[in-house]
Amino acid sequence: MQIIVNTDHNITLTEESIGAMESEVEAALAHYGSHLTRVEVHLSDGSAGRSTQDDIRCRLEVRPEGYQEEFVTDNASTVDEALSGAVRKMRHVLDTTFGRRDQHKGGTSMGGIEPR
Repeated sequence: MQIIVNTDHNITLTEESIGAMESEVEAALAHYGSHLTRVEVHLSDGSAGRSTQDDIRCRLEVRPEGYQEEFVTDNASTVDEALSGAVRKMRHVLDTTFGRRDQHKGGTSMGGIEPR
């Protein structure tokens, strides 16, 4: 699973913080890892640096093998909170997506993902 972090010009991240974000996304979506080809994290500051509530937006895009891309968005006061919220929403979306596949194909009880 390839993870790409993108930001707008209002958000500056260090290599260390980008690495931490990639690790968080990878750990949170590891259950689906063999079924995801790419995960993109898009971070933007809707207030262009002004201090307002929930101005950081995280748009998370995943590309499941054999499925359409899935997108979720979360707004929060900090980059970390926005990322965590988007990851939580994406886990729910993927549970639903792979759960539907399980129902249609008579797959395993793990949402269509084979146990390792």
